[in-house]
Amino acid sequence: MEYLILAVAIAVIAIAAVSGLVISGRRRKVREAPPPGAPAEGAGAHPADTLAPGEPQVGEDAAQPVETPRRTIEDVDLPGGSATVPPPAPPEIETPQPAAGRLVRLRARLARSQNALGRGLLSLLSRDNLDEETWEEIEDLLITSDIGVGPTQELVERLRERVRVLGTRTTEELRGLLREELLTLIGPDLDRTVNTAGGITAQGEERPSVILVVGVNGTGKTTTTGKLARVLVADGRSVVLGAADTFRAAAADQLETWGKRVGARTVRGPEGGDPASVAFDAVKEGIAEAADVVLVDTAGRLHTKAGLMDELGKVKRVVEKHGPVSEVLLVLDATTGQNGLVQARVFSEVVDVTGIALTKLDGTAKGGIVVAVQRELGVPVKLVGLGEGADDLAPFEPEAFVDALLEG
Repeated sequence: MEYLILAVAIAVIAIAAVSGLVISGRRRKVREAPPPGAPAEGAGAHPADTLAPGEPQVGEDAAQPVETPRRTIEDVDLPGGSATVPPPAPPEIETPQPAAGRLVRLRARLARSQNALGRGLLSLLSRDNLDEETWEEIEDLLITSDIGVGPTQELVERLRERVRVLGTRTTEELRGLLREELLTLIGPDLDRTVNTAGGITAQGEERPSVILVVGVNGTGKTTTTGKLARVLVADGRSVVLGAADTFRAAAADQLETWGKRVGARTVRGPEGGDPASVAFDAVKEGIAEAADVVLVDTAGRLHTKAGLMDELGKVKRVVEKHGPVSEVLLVLDATTGQNGLVQARVFSEVVDVTGIALTKLDGTAKGGIVVAVQRELGVPVKLVGLGEGADDLAPFEPEAFVDALLEG
């Protein structure tokens, strides 16, 4: 009986051992079997390559993932030293178009917007019968072109006299007559050069020409200042810009952008700061750099606010501590008509305007504002803006202007 029990026990142990071997073998086969479609181990595949990616493994045979840290630019060895981020490239300096003859080059653009006046006058003067009604139409056309009542009456009176003497009136004769009279009205002999002559400070130092640019917000004052810098650079002069319009958001940024395009440095102060202080520092910097011209963009004050206009006068007085102001340019929007004349009158009383820059002259047929504003202030139009392009500010040339007026 004891031998029987011992034999049963041995048999049970043997069966258990065999079962364990079978199960272990199956597990090993599962672990070593390649996935469907994978190359067999003898065909160049590595055993570790047969494991499904990301599948967790248990036991000593499990593959241990190795993390490789990512390299940064500081870890990369470059020839000649450690890696550094290159500095930004300096802005490319532009070469503006020559200022001489710029209005002639823009004549076609000017003619497209201005010849309504010229064509209208030629059409009326070409009528067979120039009666009183026709002359009244001529007067109305001139007045609606913003020439003004006084200059209109003078022009009509001279035209009536010359047509009466002329007798026959061919188109070319009328065109020549109108050209002469309009040139006389505009004043071809006025000095229209922008004063860029410097001077000497009280300390005996050479000082640049100082040009104050004034005008109401919205006339294109800051843009005109930037474009004028291009005109001066094109003429070979060095320029420093003063961003004294400290109360208009982004005015200093706008002016600085214009300056960078032609290599002119911009002196600026904190937003809302004292405009007179910025203007003073700009002139001081211009003296230190031996610049030819300092252009100061002043705040675009509403001409109806006396206190603010007084502050504009303060800017001029502070700048004059360095020496006399060479030029005060008033920027006027040509489309504002008679309202522009009111602005011109008030600004002139505060800062003694010496020249006019007319902007947006390409967008209106009211070219007569050139005559009216000169009569109002007794100072010439020196610059005209004929578009939004960087080089669309031109020195005013009366003959080119009148020819454009009568073209077509």
